[in-house]
Amino acid sequence: MKRDAFLVVVVGPTAVGKTDLCVQLAQQFHTHVLSMDSRQFFKELSIGTAKPTAQEQQGVPHHFIDSHSIAEEYNAGAFEQDALTLLDSLFQEHQVVIATGGSGLYVRALCEGLDEMPDVTPGVRETLITRLEQEGLASLSQQLQELDPVYAQQVDLHNPQRVMRALEVCLSSGQPYSSFRTQSSQKARPFTTIKIGLTRDREQLYQRIDQRMDLMLEQGLLDEVKSVLPYQHHQALQTVGYTELFDYLAGTYDYEEAVRLLKRNSRRYAKRQLTWFRRDPEITWFHPEQRQEILAFLQERMHQKN
Repeated sequence: MKRDAFLVVVVGPTAVGKTDLCVQLAQQFHTHVLSMDSRQFFKELSIGTAKPTAQEQQGVPHHFIDSHSIAEEYNAGAFEQDALTLLDSLFQEHQVVIATGGSGLYVRALCEGLDEMPDVTPGVRETLITRLEQEGLASLSQQLQELDPVYAQQVDLHNPQRVMRALEVCLSSGQPYSSFRTQSSQKARPFTTIKIGLTRDREQLYQRIDQRMDLMLEQGLLDEVKSVLPYQHHQALQTVGYTELFDYLAGTYDYEEAVRLLKRNSRRYAKRQLTWFRRDPEITWFHPEQRQEILAFLQERMHQKN
């Protein structure tokens, strides 16, 4: 790997305009784009993940899009290793690689590395899924509060995947999940990371999100959701855009209410994304249309390093 290799990381909330900017940057630097989106890996999920189409990619090579099947388990730890291996190869030919996504955990996995977690005992996850179906999330949340009160205060107890992930570690290891989340310093990387955050006026962003949801529904999101019903407990499907329509298909509420919740939850998700990324002091923020300013910033940072 070249000593002066740069990973340009572009983050921001859903629908802010990351794809367009990253394609332009990749064309500018004659390089590739690496996706850090936790759902775009899966071939079966295209509409609900706003996966960039071949036309939107404009001939720029994209990685970690359609790379796996929803039938496979794929997580941030596996992504970290696969992405580092890929970058080692790409940096042989390119000084700059673009990485983008709105999944904070996957961004952290690539840029800093994750805490080492213990192996999960076979069958524990399946047992928790059965309990979730039979007893409801409140029962699992209560158990997490008993086994790991520290993490229970930090986590969204209404998020079944987060609760089950913490519980499976607690039950497999006999120790609190929070005791493994102690990594204080990031892992060394053989490249320089430059982080850019994209944001817009809140009203404008929310309008773009609503328009995106309408477009997804027009493109056939409901049919896509029906096609992955057998995998609805997969972590990638316990997310905005899928859970609302799973609930509609289950008869929890009517279609109009599902659409309302789809838009509301997408706006809330964007707010959480911004909260996560704004905690990172390494991110420099821009409006997506500040193309020249972004390019000048990147060139200045690279020049300083060289």
